Amino acid sequence: MRTSIATVSLSGSLTEKLTAAARAGFDGVEIFENDLLTAPLTPEEIRARCADLGLGIDLYQPLRDIEAVPAGLFARNLRRARHKFELMRRLGADTVLVCSSVDPSAVDDDALAARQLSDLADLADDFGIRVAYEALAWGRHVSTYDHAWRIVEAAGHPALGTCLDSFHILSRGSDPEGIEDIPGEKIFFLQLADAPLPAMDVLQWSRHHRCFPGQGGFDVAGLVRHVLRTGYAGPLSLEVFNDVVRQAEAGPTAVDARRSLLMLQEEVGAAELPAPVVPTGFAFAELVTPDADPLAGLLDALGFARTARHRSKPVDLWQQGEARILVNTGAAVRRDGTRLAAVGLESPDAAGAARRAEALLAPVLPRLRAPEDAPLDAVAAPDGTELFFCDTRPPSGGDWRSDFADVEHAPAATAVRHIDHLALTQPWHHFDEAALFHRSVLGLRADESVDLADPYGLQRSRAVGTADGGVRIALGVGAAPTDDTVHAQHIALATDDVVAAARRFRAAGGRLLPIPANYYDDLAARHEFADGELETYRDLGILYDADEHGTLRHCYTLTVGRVFFELLQRDGAHRGYGARNAPVRLAAQHAAQTRAGG
Repeated sequence: MRTSIATVSLSGSLTEKLTAAARAGFDGVEIFENDLLTAPLTPEEIRARCADLGLGIDLYQPLRDIEAVPAGLFARNLRRARHKFELMRRLGADTVLVCSSVDPSAVDDDALAARQLSDLADLADDFGIRVAYEALAWGRHVSTYDHAWRIVEAAGHPALGTCLDSFHILSRGSDPEGIEDIPGEKIFFLQLADAPLPAMDVLQWSRHHRCFPGQGGFDVAGLVRHVLRTGYAGPLSLEVFNDVVRQAEAGPTAVDARRSLLMLQEEVGAAELPAPVVPTGFAFAELVTPDADPLAGLLDALGFARTARHRSKPVDLWQQGEARILVNTGAAVRRDGTRLAAVGLESPDAAGAARRAEALLAPVLPRLRAPEDAPLDAVAAPDGTELFFCDTRPPSGGDWRSDFADVEHAPAATAVRHIDHLALTQPWHHFDEAALFHRSVLGLRADESVDLADPYGLQRSRAVGTADGGVRIALGVGAAPTDDTVHAQHIALATDDVVAAARRFRAAGGRLLPIPANYYDDLAARHEFADGELETYRDLGILYDADEHGTLRHCYTLTVGRVFFELLQRDGAHRGYGARNAPVRLAAQHAAQTRAGG
């Protein structure tokens, strides 16, 4: 199917938006009126620019407050429409969006609305233009798709059809099954957007919080299935109003938008992509650092041993149980110092995972490697983290660990079993993109987004992972663009006995994050503990959480560069990440950073 995107869904000038859409692989665009009005190019030049880029102009939008109004006002509306139709002929656009009226002078009279829309369609037909009538969720008298369709049907004009918009339909809780009663040829256009599910005024919700399909909570795929059953053959088009998108770079946003449509088409059976290859675990986490000594001391105190070194690169492998940390001192290091730069994902089919990623616009990264190095493909996540696909069934010589030569032996007894999860701070404008990327490219399941209280605002967090918990990644973002560099990444290490692991870490010279005493007073009020248990947690800085599935005990190291570690014990079937404790941890980290800086 053709894919299209409204220019309002991208930031920048009209020419920047058109270029971004074309590079992302869209077939067409909806040109938003304000984008044209502010462009220095003439309509003819915009038409030529789109043709050069291989883009069709699928829709011009919008015409507002046209129908069900007094005769004098409608005459002025037709005059305005004539000017717009002349403009559209110069532009080369053949379909115009007409939104249901919000004008205070509009009356609740479907017969009048049908007659006036028929007159508008007569005028449009003279210019070879079709009119797509759309019900705004906040329309004065027409606010549902079925009501808009009844008016279109009553008008009975061949140049008048309806435009369906997933946001306007799903935000009102309308049943999309009724779409199947509309003849496909009378659905002139389909606009798609997802949204989170907050409780707020629908107009504010629409104007500021729409997102691309797969990033919110709407069943957009279900709606599209109903539309396709009508025989609709027009484009799938994205129309997203979002404050973050308006400030983000157009190129990456367009790629994210196109990826959302590819995934949507796969869900509804309109496109066939390489099947998802869900990772089964973490092969490694790679840290880059300008100074290995502080990091080596931290890993040593945690019980890791430096077991191997890369044969041709300054990369050391530290291991404890099945937890593997690579320390790279040769990579370019940003001013924020030590950071988590790459993740190895265990995959039952690394080549298939790479094919899936490339089909979803995440190309395999170019990589310098010696002839004897194991073939290892990686793609970049939206935050720049490199994700390596590590085959769990490699061909001879294909195991990434064969690139390393042993230097020491791992300790016989280990406190850490494996990497439980990774927490990755996202650039503020890539949070929704990151959730969609991990869902679509890696086949991970996404939990609902949660807000976490930070001393300086709110953080958003959304976990993605596998059904069995073999891979868990917590994606986080601060409240503002300036938060990108102050919130750290962390690696959570699973242990069977967090108290013993914390004591061993501290005895080895490690420093645990101090937790305020007030937290433990509150903990005593909320839970019952065995004698001495709470005092042990207070002494070691261990936090506690419980739900109907089990309990979670966890503590944190101090931060090195942008990275800290978490020691974590899950009992029962607890699958959470300690969200209740996050505000305490964040405040404690801010206090520790202030002390270190002072």
